[in-house]
Amino acid sequence: MAYIGKTPTVGNFVKLDAITASATASYTMQVDSVNFEPESVNHMLVSLNGVIQSPTTSYTISGSTITFASALTSSDSIDFIMVYGNVLDIGTPSDATVTNAKTNFVSTSSAAGLQIKGDGTTDGTLQLNCSQNSHGIKLKSPQHSTSSSYTLTFPGTDPAANKMLQTDGSGNLSFVDAPSGALNFVTSATSSSNHNEVAIDNCFTSTYENYLIIGNMTVSNTGDVVRLRMRGASGTISTSGSYVYSFQKTNAGSSTFDVITSTADSNFTMTAEGDNDEQRVTFTFKMYLFDPLSAAKRMGLRLSGVGIKDNGTAVNVEGAGQFTSSTALTGVLFYPSSNQFKNSTIRVYGISDS
Repeated sequence: MAYIGKTPTVGNFVKLDAITASATASYTMQVDSVNFEPESVNHMLVSLNGVIQSPTTSYTISGSTITFASALTSSDSIDFIMVYGNVLDIGTPSDATVTNAKTNFVSTSSAAGLQIKGDGTTDGTLQLNCSQNSHGIKLKSPQHSTSSSYTLTFPGTDPAANKMLQTDGSGNLSFVDAPSGALNFVTSATSSSNHNEVAIDNCFTSTYENYLIIGNMTVSNTGDVVRLRMRGASGTISTSGSYVYSFQKTNAGSSTFDVITSTADSNFTMTAEGDNDEQRVTFTFKMYLFDPLSAAKRMGLRLSGVGIKDNGTAVNVEGAGQFTSSTALTGVLFYPSSNQFKNSTIRVYGISDS
């Protein structure tokens, strides 16, 4: 629409909340019970007892506080306070004044609808907050030194369960199955103080058929060895003679080996007991569990680990085992043969089948 004369100016025109006068000269200015800071004292129109007040002479402002030239009384009336914002240009928008309708950014063929800029030191970062704005996740630009400039285009189809994003090399993304044998973190347990056991419950679910467990444990006494028991769907730890295994132990620098074996043990004994020069102080291992959740099958186990004797010599442990009871298993329990663990870290991963 055309105008005769100067185009009307636009400002942030606000009527502040009513203020009740009392025996003081200073009052907090608010809009909808939220503190409000005017652009300057000259952007305000203040009426006291029916008389328009003179800025800087009759009152001053500091932040969200207005201070009259003299203290008022409860019989005085602050009729209204109007704030007319910066009418010379759009100025700086006040907090919470930019609505969703004003942030309808439009992209063009040559420019993005929204840019998150860096400050010369820090790369541009977009943060997505939680509903309470107490925390959030960040999407961050590559470093300036990489000279990266590319576009990622998201798929036009909804993602199905257990899919991952894949690029075609040109930035076009699609949802695909995870590569066969890919490891997917499930859960973990960590302790840095003396403890009798490490239990991870309900870590086997229908999402994955096979699992990898990676662990590191330090025993409190040189006579301890690491043992494993399985937890059934009922929540009970199995102590029956359902553990069958054969683990081969080889000392570093030796051509001989020992076999740790049992056909009906009450646990998987993952390191072997021996005389004093062969006691393990720490044990690091990876262990594959095959179909632990199936009650129709018997769970298989493949172990590979390295123990450290108290004299510093490494001991390699390799072997396989089976849980012979036809029981659906949901969790694991690691414990030392006696005494306690000094510390332990266990991580469970599901293995993708497709």
